[in-house]
Amino acid sequence: MQVSSVQRGDGPIVLGQPHGGTYVPDEITARLNDNGRGLADTDWHINRLYKGILDDATVVRSHVHRYVIDANRDPFGASLYPGQNTTTLVPLTDFDGQQIWNDGQSPSEDEVEDRRRKYHAPYHAALLDELSRVRGRHGVAILFDCHSIRSLIPFLFEGELPVFNTGTNDGLTCDTAIEQAVHDVASKAEGFTSVLNGRFRGGWTTRHYGRPSEGIHAIQMEIAQRAYMDETPPWTWREDRAANLRPHLTNMLTRLNDLALSGALTRQGAQK
Repeated sequence: MQVSSVQRGDGPIVLGQPHGGTYVPDEITARLNDNGRGLADTDWHINRLYKGILDDATVVRSHVHRYVIDANRDPFGASLYPGQNTTTLVPLTDFDGQQIWNDGQSPSEDEVEDRRRKYHAPYHAALLDELSRVRGRHGVAILFDCHSIRSLIPFLFEGELPVFNTGTNDGLTCDTAIEQAVHDVASKAEGFTSVLNGRFRGGWTTRHYGRPSEGIHAIQMEIAQRAYMDETPPWTWREDRAANLRPHLTNMLTRLNDLALSGALTRQGAQK
């Protein structure tokens, strides 16, 4: 099984997709309980949602499910949101706080390390290679980290999640112009709700790679799944909803692409 894949483009945008994969090795599936085998916390249809909306973008995908190892967590286990409910590098529960492993079958520390080497590290090696290549070509790279999640998860957040959740770790991971461009589109999208640096301020990927002074900018987009699919099994794609959502994502990415090519952003070797 291929751990990750790259669809290479010539433009300055890299789309990271760490949570769309559903591959779980058979020996790990056997240790998941019925709840875990449902894979409910997948970023369902995320590749389909973004497919073809920016022709020159590079796409880096993990095909491994987050229950095997979460490619958007610190590889050494540090919490992204201290004091708040969250899931770990290898989750022990789902997003609802319910167990996903059979009794006595949760992974040991040695196994977590083995999974980190097999599945987490290769995805990030591919992502770093593409960001470096793109920056070498354009002097700047923008990582747009693509995520989606169910709208109502009391274990993680109160109330209904806005459709567009833009995260830049309070402006630290990208040039201000990038943050403004994305949030401007999100906040003006008719019929959709949005927030900037709310519950989701950018995961480990965004925070790790977002180094504006070095010409690599990163921003996370967490989308409430009700905007393009059913949020209950079998997690059905809804074309009518997706057709309303995708133009706004196209607008965001087009504006970022134009910003990167304009020379207005912090570039490699420049000072912000």
